[in-house]
Amino acid sequence: MSKQEMFDFKFYEWEKKFHDRPFLIQPFGDRWETYSWSESGQMARKLATGLQSLGLRKNAHIGLISKNCREWVIADLAIMMAGYKSVPFFPSLKGEELKFLIDYGDVDLLFVGKIETWENIKDHIPKNLPLIAFPQYKGCSKVDRVQQWFDFIDQHQPLQNPHIPKLSDIWTIIFTSGTTGNPKGVELSFLALDQTKIITEQVNPLKIDFSGNNDFISYLPLNHIAERVVVEHVCLRFGGSLSFVESLDTFAKNLKEIQPHVFFAAPRIWTKFQLGVLGKIPQKKLNILLKIPILSGLIKRKLKMNLGLSRARSTVSGSAPLQLSIIEWFKKVDVFITNGYGMTENCAICTQVDGRDFNKLKSVGKPQCGVEVKIDPSNDEILMRGPFVMDGYYKNEKLTKETLVDGWLRTGDKGRLDEDNYLYVTGRVADSFKTSKGKFIEPLTLEKYFGSIEELEEVCVTGRGMPQPIAIAQLSEIGKTHPREEIIQFLQEKLEAINAGLVNYKKLSTLVLAKEPWTEDNKILGPTLKIKRDNVEKMYGGKFKSWYEDKQSVLFEK
Repeated sequence: MSKQEMFDFKFYEWEKKFHDRPFLIQPFGDRWETYSWSESGQMARKLATGLQSLGLRKNAHIGLISKNCREWVIADLAIMMAGYKSVPFFPSLKGEELKFLIDYGDVDLLFVGKIETWENIKDHIPKNLPLIAFPQYKGCSKVDRVQQWFDFIDQHQPLQNPHIPKLSDIWTIIFTSGTTGNPKGVELSFLALDQTKIITEQVNPLKIDFSGNNDFISYLPLNHIAERVVVEHVCLRFGGSLSFVESLDTFAKNLKEIQPHVFFAAPRIWTKFQLGVLGKIPQKKLNILLKIPILSGLIKRKLKMNLGLSRARSTVSGSAPLQLSIIEWFKKVDVFITNGYGMTENCAICTQVDGRDFNKLKSVGKPQCGVEVKIDPSNDEILMRGPFVMDGYYKNEKLTKETLVDGWLRTGDKGRLDEDNYLYVTGRVADSFKTSKGKFIEPLTLEKYFGSIEELEEVCVTGRGMPQPIAIAQLSEIGKTHPREEIIQFLQEKLEAINAGLVNYKKLSTLVLAKEPWTEDNKILGPTLKIKRDNVEKMYGGKFKSWYEDKQSVLFEK
């Protein structure tokens, strides 16, 4: 078989070249532990030998459930070296959810790592399923009665002839439900993974140093396609070091210590960054300071240092729409956020707009190299095709045929292309809802009007079946500092101003300030911090009528 038909796994080249240089860097309080490229490779080879010794079926499915850590990457390397397929899971899964995915995904062995829920999930894992536990991390569960990481690895010699996959082989199965629906197992091939290199090699939006001088930080879930491609596999392909964060509580501290060259974040992180700055320096004061030439540069440098972005060559947002107001705010402090659009089904690659493309920041950019985009005239759905597209959904031929049509991927998103071929996402096909007046509402288009209100952290427009749409919101830390009556008056004025620019059927009847925080635990937020709209309707739908009939336009949920 020709080399062109085999996956070119660059890890081996960097392993030889960087032998003793830092590769995986893990924090433990104020101490950092480093695995070199050669140490990581040897450990992965021993683990691969161990996996092969278990007599698993050919092309076995190997599950991973863990927060990001060095063992996650080493396990991922070992799975590829052994010739198996990875099936990663969100570490926040409940027992029943995990059991369903293990069964549906035909998982043959499960790595259990940095999680806090072992006692809650262990009884849901099939008794005959082989388990290997990562070393225990502070604040995480002790995974007992299973094969322990170092005990298992130390039993084996490094694999001498690691498996070289064909480009046509399946690399991974990633389960996703998006914001609605049952989980779907997205099958991605090594060809799809391999072709992601053309983005870096031809355009290089991440500003990668091709000599391998690249420091990355990994904190968004590695089982999510964007983190896995943009962070893990860009590092494996182009060289560098990959640092992790210890916990959510230490995220800011760890980021500041690392000061990575590449920083990838979900929109909620950028919002929290902004609100964190404004909590220390009010916007009016910041505006004044930025206008003083002698202070402006100093303030910008200090802000970037404190955020952990002083060395960042590129800052990227993805996984959900990023408000224009956030992009413009960071632009003022010389942080230019590249906004990307993609999904699991296309390796998170579709379009992007550079943070310095000031005239097109409302868009999600032009199609990336190798990508074609068009709009279905019947429902405004975005269609794309390119070499990064999935092979299909695991064990779901019907849905595969509905989603992959004549070589085009139906994204489920609605949008439009302008005269310069820039794409604008206007919502989800499934998110549109009809009011009792028979008018369709696109929630995303209304939510954008709230993006510049720093007193609000999250807004979700809903109100299916009501005469007018309703907005439900979370107060930000800044918003919580104001007296209740003051914030009500302020938001009433903002709501009136928003409604003044809307046609009648889009005017929002009510803005409700939710009592309960939106989290993964109550299912309002997904693991990548997207709002799950169907769960918003489930939680609040019984109150829509009373909210609509209330005489006040801004309410605190009772």
